[in-house]
Amino acid sequence: MPINSILDVFSKSPLKPLIEHIDKVKTCSHVLIPFFDAVFRQDWEAAQEHRLKICHLENEADTLKHKIRMRLPSGIFMPVERSDMLELLSQQDNIANRCKDLSGQVIGRNLLIPQVIQADFLPYTQRNIDAIDQAHMIINELSNLLESGFHGKEVELVLQMISELETIEDDTDSLQITLRQQLFAIEANLNPVDIIFLYKIIESIGGLADLSKRVGSRLEIMLVQA
Repeated sequence: MPINSILDVFSKSPLKPLIEHIDKVKTCSHVLIPFFDAVFRQDWEAAQEHRLKICHLENEADTLKHKIRMRLPSGIFMPVERSDMLELLSQQDNIANRCKDLSGQVIGRNLLIPQVIQADFLPYTQRNIDAIDQAHMIINELSNLLESGFHGKEVELVLQMISELETIEDDTDSLQITLRQQLFAIEANLNPVDIIFLYKIIESIGGLADLSKRVGSRLEIMLVQA
């Protein structure tokens, strides 16, 4: 079958909506930087506005998720297993959920980020967002993977991108250790409950890179099985 005919068969596949979904997830995650900048300034009105934007984008991603699940074909012309696509979608959606949850935890307590850790806090957050950006780039290669039949140089390119994602995730682990050490050094000066929440927020942000890595790992499994 000519390649154009094959692409016509898959024109209603979930690949494009899946890419649209991770576009929304990426946009959602980027709001965390101005959100935490407002938190640093204790501008809770601005922080709340950014939080509402995160919620709105997460809701839009959630709507896309449900549409993809309802329309996901299960016939012979699916380029990959339906279960793999659903798992990939879930991992993407978990990223937006995490952004919404952690911003809510901060707003819920008007949680102050100690000044001593602020210098490293935003770079740490940004590096986790870098992981999301990398996952976004990987998912955007799905169309090219389809055209290549999930074989050849395109697969090698995506596998290299997945390896780079793993490197970013390793970076976030190192940055998280540094933040934890800084927080540990000032624990005696902080409210014990705030300390618990601060550790939780640091861990939750680190989870963004972990979830992004899972997106890459799921696609890697799909490539191996193709």
